[in-house]
Amino acid sequence: MNLHIKNGRLVDPANNVDTVTDLFIADGKVAGVGNAPAGFMAEHILDATGLVVAPGLVDLSARLREPGYEYKATLESEMQAAIQGGVTTLVCPPDTDPVLDEPGLVEMLKHRARTLNLVNVHPLGALTMGLKGEALTEMAELTEAGCIGFAQAEVPIFDTNVLLRALQYAKTFGYTVWLRPQDPHIGRGGVAHSGPLASRMGLSGVPVMAETIALHTIFELVRSTGARVHLCRLSSAAGLDLVRAAKKKEGLPVTCDVGVHHLHMTDADIGFFDSNARLSPPLRAQRDRDALRAGIADGTVDAVCSDHTPVDDDEKLLPFGEASPGATGLELLLALMLKWADEWGHEQRGADALPRALAKVTSDAARIAGLAAGQLAVGAAADLVLFDPARRWVVNGAALASQGKHTPFPGYELTGQVMATVVGGRLAWQRAA
Repeated sequence: MNLHIKNGRLVDPANNVDTVTDLFIADGKVAGVGNAPAGFMAEHILDATGLVVAPGLVDLSARLREPGYEYKATLESEMQAAIQGGVTTLVCPPDTDPVLDEPGLVEMLKHRARTLNLVNVHPLGALTMGLKGEALTEMAELTEAGCIGFAQAEVPIFDTNVLLRALQYAKTFGYTVWLRPQDPHIGRGGVAHSGPLASRMGLSGVPVMAETIALHTIFELVRSTGARVHLCRLSSAAGLDLVRAAKKKEGLPVTCDVGVHHLHMTDADIGFFDSNARLSPPLRAQRDRDALRAGIADGTVDAVCSDHTPVDDDEKLLPFGEASPGATGLELLLALMLKWADEWGHEQRGADALPRALAKVTSDAARIAGLAAGQLAVGAAADLVLFDPARRWVVNGAALASQGKHTPFPGYELTGQVMATVVGGRLAWQRAA
């Protein structure tokens, strides 16, 4: 389809573009910015007056629940949620059932995603067989099948020797290992941030040191092996300080992301044992939230993800300590990043933080994943989102496209709503007038 998007504010952080202009799309790629290429004839015109036109979002952590957990969500429902949230590229963890530890399983997932033809799906392979933390997977074969990196999801490795061997192997072949820093012993079984609130509520705690101890171990192994590691969903100020020092003082090959919920909420948002706020890692103290928000501005935080984890009613509508952790996030990611941009810009006396916010969920995220996505230069894949930055809407879990309806933001009024999503040059979704 030859598509002409006119009069939109094009914000493309990867190419330092922020201007009102036209975009021309042909054969699934960006054919022209500002001026139409020779001989271009539009088959469809989108008037983006008053809208922002940006690269499609790249989400570094979205559980699609297939295979194995279709009662929580399906590939089709979550990919539909993605396009309605302006997300055109998904990275999915390997903790499916069965675990993504064999090439055939990865190929099956990739094939089903291509058949649905909604958004781009890139799986992470399991770092160890069955995520048991014992035998390493065949990383080379999994890479050939389509894996872009290797992870343990939420399952820690108890034997540090296994993690050392994994990083040595990954370094040899240039793979990236994605790790969620959590000590396998401290805080095990905890459900909330260790602090006065958890103590008063009688909830078992997960101390910040569970994150920092794991980070110290990871950094020591990175120093020894030189392997490239991406740290998933940091949650604490102390952890962020360690990452900042590792990156800026030592130059270690590490990157990190945070979950978007942790930019806006604290452990106080548990309220009266609201299981919607049961997340992993847990929501932490205000100083931790504030540090994560500042980490986006100073560049320590490389990317922000939705940490999309759909959970069904049977596992969520339980007492807080018994409920499964997780929340839907694909359809909230953009609006919550716009909320950060608006609030940070206000704190900085009117600075326009929109390009920086978009970079964390587009070009910067794509760089971490090693994907040719998140930008709109001529010749790039035409994956993009059109959104109204001023349109207000109220979060209603029941109205979300995701099969997972549970979010810690029910009833919140957010600003910024997706109006259309283009994937591979095709108008994949458009909001009804």
